[in-house]
Amino acid sequence: MFASQNDGAMKKFRRTPWRFQQTFVTPLKELGAFTAAIVGSIPDVAAATVVVDQVVFPAKTLDALLSQRQLSLPLLRDASITAETAEEVQPLLIAAFSDWVDFLFTPSPKPFVIYADHDEYATLFASSRSHLNSVATALVDGGFKSVENYTRKV
Repeated sequence: MFASQNDGAMKKFRRTPWRFQQTFVTPLKELGAFTAAIVGSIPDVAAATVVVDQVVFPAKTLDALLSQRQLSLPLLRDASITAETAEEVQPLLIAAFSDWVDFLFTPSPKPFVIYADHDEYATLFASSRSHLNSVATALVDGGFKSVENYTRKV
């Protein structure tokens, strides 16, 4: 795992024309199952990056994750934390969802991205319906609640 400042990352995300999106309620008491469904929907996941958009309250869980790995980074806009192995992806995603942080999650390979906010909504963005459906179906099958008729403006 490594941490860096990636100036302009959120701006680039917001300029990307996403054709498809679907939003889910983030189940804070079931983050293990929720993140397992997300990560499990990505064939051959190799890595992932979380980019901070906004920290609403101190990000204690992300700070602890960085500290465990002897990493240091002020968690400000465009701070990036990258999981370099498949085994690091889910713990990184759980840590990000655990804090009051707005963030972008980009897996590798990248069939979709997730923008999650501190209001406990996670919006999946994809450029194709099939890529969106692969993760959305895994979440619905896992019993997670989709937010109907919600469109996130990026």
